[in-house]
Amino acid sequence: MSTEHASGASDGVVKITPEAATQALELMDREGMDLDVGGLRLFVQQGGCAGLSYGMRFDDEPEEDDMVVESNDLRVFVDPASADYIGGSVLDYEAGLQAEGFHVENPNVVSECGCGESFRT
Repeated sequence: MSTEHASGASDGVVKITPEAATQALELMDREGMDLDVGGLRLFVQQGGCAGLSYGMRFDDEPEEDDMVVESNDLRVFVDPASADYIGGSVLDYEAGLQAEGFHVENPNVVSECGCGESFRT
């Protein structure tokens, strides 16, 4: 398992904003998760009209080959295959009039579908 810290995340797998970390940690705490071991899994899966989409879920611990990014007390687990698609991305949390939720700003995306739910690299 490899670990990247926020200080080097700009050229690493993913950078986590303070807003995203706060929201994820609050949700994990509500679910009774161990915040010292568990984390948010960020992954890429086949699907959507553009071909790929993001997935997120909470995991109790990282898998053996995961990259673990730690920032603002949040641990984010990324599997090697997903890291190829999301390297250099920023995980943010946005709250606005139209929508509220987690958002991935991915510099590798060359096109997105009209609804913004899927992408192509």
